[in-house]
Amino acid sequence: MPIIDFHTHAFPDEIADKAMTKLQEECVVKAVLDGTLNSLLKSMDKCGITKSVLCNIATRPEQFNPILKWSKKVRSERIIPLPSVHPLDNEIKEHIKIIKEEGFLGIKMHPFYQNFSIDDEKVFKIYEALIENNLFIVMHCGYDISFPEWDIASPERIISVINKFPELKFVTTHLGAWKQWDEVEKLILGKEIYMEISFSFGWLPDEKIKEFLLIHPSDFILFGTDSPWADQCREIENLKKLAFREELLNKIFYTNAQKLLRIT
Repeated sequence: MPIIDFHTHAFPDEIADKAMTKLQEECVVKAVLDGTLNSLLKSMDKCGITKSVLCNIATRPEQFNPILKWSKKVRSERIIPLPSVHPLDNEIKEHIKIIKEEGFLGIKMHPFYQNFSIDDEKVFKIYEALIENNLFIVMHCGYDISFPEWDIASPERIISVINKFPELKFVTTHLGAWKQWDEVEKLILGKEIYMEISFSFGWLPDEKIKEFLLIHPSDFILFGTDSPWADQCREIENLKKLAFREELLNKIFYTNAQKLLRIT
């Protein structure tokens, strides 16, 4: 069964050590990999992962071009990078148009590292440009392990965004919203909203995760690990041990992502 990991991270070799050291200081979870692309590819080989979506985050507006350049350099049959834009970027519409013209399919944003609420009017121009260019967004949702529990990416805010921008291809991460799963259960489950599942195993009981994945529309669930912060092999086994029928597993592991990524 082919597998697409819809949520991974890596850094250019020259900054990987520095970036991972800084991130590791802020995070109570010990990284499994060293943050390099080579270590990600080795992990993919070991775990039988066909492709990984590489999520970049522009923590400053001026990072747009370096991230775009690196994304162009590392994309391949197996690595599918997502560039990023920053909410304070004065050229957001033009930059999202460039992302489309360069052949990328979406972007990644993280409200904690980029300092915004997902339903703030200042990011509406980003959503509008994404719709205009037929691009999706992978959005960190819920709380973040390295920050206080700020309410800036909650299920309530997700619903507000989706109601205002129904055409937006919006991918929620961490089983809808990390550590805000009571709200996910009330507001997200059962709706046609993409939900990537990383960082849920070990934080929610397996039975609850299984219940969520059986309730949610099967065409809107994506496998993700948040590597290098989780072991890709272990996350595959965690999903398999829930004993879903093969048709559902194949959707989660591959075909739902295949459609979003327009893989023929």
